[in-house]
Amino acid sequence: MGVGIRAAGEDDRELVVRLLDEAFQDDPVSGWVFPEREYRRRTHHRLMAAFTDIVLAEGRIDVTEDGTACALWLSMPPAADGDGPADADGSGDAAGADDAVRLRESVDPANARVEEIARLMADSHPSDRAHEYLWMIGVAPARQGEGLGSALVRHVLDRCDREGVPAYLEASSERSTKLYERLGFAFADHTLDIPDGPRMWPMWREPVTGADKP
Repeated sequence: MGVGIRAAGEDDRELVVRLLDEAFQDDPVSGWVFPEREYRRRTHHRLMAAFTDIVLAEGRIDVTEDGTACALWLSMPPAADGDGPADADGSGDAAGADDAVRLRESVDPANARVEEIARLMADSHPSDRAHEYLWMIGVAPARQGEGLGSALVRHVLDRCDREGVPAYLEASSERSTKLYERLGFAFADHTLDIPDGPRMWPMWREPVTGADKP
């Protein structure tokens, strides 16, 4: 039986924040941003709420009909000539730096790592081609391993294939790269190495069309 998927709206904000908070509490990157476990449990949801608000405003959030998984996507334009990585609104480096500062100030003002991770991810983001960016995918811990995440990703990748659009993501663990490889993503030839922290794996997927389709 297939997985029912729908587009999230403003009424789903708290559901999405809760799913992301639960799914990423023990993620290596979240653990680096908020190293102290009890503080992370009290504060992590603010970062997930900030991400949710950005994507509700500028992108698309898909949720399963039963509310147990979600995926956050942004449509990224290519950067203008001479600019650095494009932000969701197509702007370049200066706006991206300002966004990182605002993120820290809204989430955890004394925590420089909130700003640092935003800058690192923006700096490593490909900027030469328009693409769909899978920012985050969260599955309720009790439902992980059931294929819900794969179904959510395929839901957008099918459209990417129809429209000839590539896709990009950063995997936060080596284990998750295996899942994304099965969905057609390939390692982008460099890791994102967080200072004194974990490693992330940027991955890129070319659209699959015509005779190349399995």
